[in-house]
Amino acid sequence: MTKLRIDCHVHTCYSHDSQFSLDSLVETCRAKGMDGICVTDHNTIAGAAALAKHAPFPVVVGEEILTTAGEIIGYFLSREVPGGLSPQATVAAVKDQGGLVAIPHPFDRLRRSALKTEALLEIAANVDIIEIYNSRIILNADNQKARQFAKKYDKAVTVGSDCHSVREMGYSFVSMDQFNGPSEFMHQLQAGELCCRPIPLHLHVLRLQSLLGG
Repeated sequence: MTKLRIDCHVHTCYSHDSQFSLDSLVETCRAKGMDGICVTDHNTIAGAAALAKHAPFPVVVGEEILTTAGEIIGYFLSREVPGGLSPQATVAAVKDQGGLVAIPHPFDRLRRSALKTEALLEIAANVDIIEIYNSRIILNADNQKARQFAKKYDKAVTVGSDCHSVREMGYSFVSMDQFNGPSEFMHQLQAGELCCRPIPLHLHVLRLQSLLGG
């Protein structure tokens, strides 16, 4: 069976800090050999839902939700989860619609939006997935800490580029068998192979310049 290369953390122009159009995203996925993506825009599923309707590859409708204690990702969503809820309420809102709860970049010391460790411990029993490698993380020890946490709490794992632009796509992905729905996704994810590469520092600089209008 042919494996799918899935980037599990992708942003589009529906995120406030990304200019990645949906058409450009499709072209970039093809150019970089991605077979599917999880779209995880900030506090909205609009871009993911629109892309899922016409993309020539699997698109998991996700959302990176800013809670009162940091960010949580919901995968396989049919309804948008509002930002600003507590972590517990956010988890409940994802679970109520049959979605999966994932924690992105949980120990990134340079990211103010990372979920606070105390909050993570409080919801750990209801977390399905830990993102153990995020290509945007500069301090690799923070990725290693996420890996150790996932192992300690026996959680499924993902990796993702956390791309916000064409240049950043595909640095990290999971190579996994085809899936249909959250249950199969979890099963295939746990048998998947991980490709983990950091986004080069000069691309961080280019993105910052773009955001600042430079």
